[in-house]
Amino acid sequence: MVPAPLPSFSVAFPAPDPLGAEPQAGPAGAGEQRAIERLLDANLDRAREGLRVIEDWCRFGLERPDLVSRTKDFRQRLGLCHQASLKLARHTATDPAAGMAHGAQAERQGAAAVVAANCGRVQEALRVLEEFGRGLPGPLAGEAAAIRYGLYDLEVDVLRAAAGPGWRRELLQQCQLYLVTSPVTNLEAVVAAALEAGVRLVQYRAKAEAPGAAGPMISDQQRLAEARALRQLCARHGALFLVNDRLDLALAVDADGVHLGQDDLPPAIARRLLGPDRLIGRSTNRIEQLHQAVADGCDYVGVGPVNATPTKPGRDPVGLDYVRQAAAASPLPFFAIGGIDATTLDGALAAGASRVAVVRAITQAADAGAASAALLARLAQVRLDHPGAQLAEQP
Repeated sequence: MVPAPLPSFSVAFPAPDPLGAEPQAGPAGAGEQRAIERLLDANLDRAREGLRVIEDWCRFGLERPDLVSRTKDFRQRLGLCHQASLKLARHTATDPAAGMAHGAQAERQGAAAVVAANCGRVQEALRVLEEFGRGLPGPLAGEAAAIRYGLYDLEVDVLRAAAGPGWRRELLQQCQLYLVTSPVTNLEAVVAAALEAGVRLVQYRAKAEAPGAAGPMISDQQRLAEARALRQLCARHGALFLVNDRLDLALAVDADGVHLGQDDLPPAIARRLLGPDRLIGRSTNRIEQLHQAVADGCDYVGVGPVNATPTKPGRDPVGLDYVRQAAAASPLPFFAIGGIDATTLDGALAAGASRVAVVRAITQAADAGAASAALLARLAQVRLDHPGAQLAEQP
């Protein structure tokens, strides 16, 4: 007796052989459709199992209910897409790859390796579900795509949680190029190109324009949307993301920290609100301010403006003398800032800087990725030439 057509598809299939033999394709396309059903079932199983591995480590290993909740949400959403029609297509006995293993599975040492492997496993399965699910009714393809992008962020958060509370400061120590954004029409693309080139420290800076000043006004809603998009970009690339001035915005998008000017909230208040693990940077333009930033518990300082720059209108440049002072006296990582670009970089390096922060050198470059790569290459050469330089400091 031939069963009624399965609810998700328009093609009816012949009844399976009672001895377990796989039925031959009947109408044209039925064999391919059955193969797709089996493929979707296998990858839904794979993705849900991998998510459960991640979820249980977040629960018992990290004791992070927030990460458990996010992982469980992904797993439950996929469960709702796992229709009975797909499960009924399962036929393990005729699967040529059933039970197949790889030697790399035995080489995973420690929980972090297991979690990373399962994140990759889930991402691969989701891509298959997205590709083969597009022609089917229901939400499977869309959910697979959304969860895959969400998992990129979750993976970074899980691995960072496993690394312990000091990972932000450890990553900060490695950063030599600091991108500070300015309002440009293609901001997300610019930051994406810089991240692809290797930038691992980004600050979102969108100052409110004073009445009569050049440039468009920007609303808090726009700031929130831009900061959230850049935060997600940085998370996918394993980069630190900070917000200039606005502690509320930094908290709203779960930024890695905040950068404060001399007229902003005191660092002690920022620390109380941010907690002990996030980063606080401080702008300084003389050595006394640098010493105060150290006393205030800041994690790094900006030193400048070294040169005159339109991002600091009316601010006299401090020149290279302050860079030399900071190189001799700063126990914190410091970033020379202010008009730093390919033409002025060597002067800052010669004065003792090994880290720089830039704005226009990347945001206004014809090719943001190429500009970032060139700056990073020059800074890396400083590290090679002077391995005991400022990069060895501890905050």
